[in-house]
Amino acid sequence: MCEVNVYITHDGREELFLSAVDTVMPEDDNSWRLTSIFGEQKLLHGKIRSMHLVDHRIVFERSESAQTPATTNTEAQG
Repeated sequence: MCEVNVYITHDGREELFLSAVDTVMPEDDNSWRLTSIFGEQKLLHGKIRSMHLVDHRIVFERSESAQTPATTNTEAQG
């Protein structure tokens, strides 16, 4: 499998944001639309801090301008 788990840093810790992600698409400035293999979508405002593809993980750092991490959650239509 080629999916990754996406984490976001919060108070110096990494917290799981979305698991089994197979698509990471840039949106507006510092925004990313993540889609899991199950069709779950979330919008994240931040920048990539690190990518460890062998370990199946991407870590994002929340944008300074973002008040809260994005939690837009939509199911894929299909």
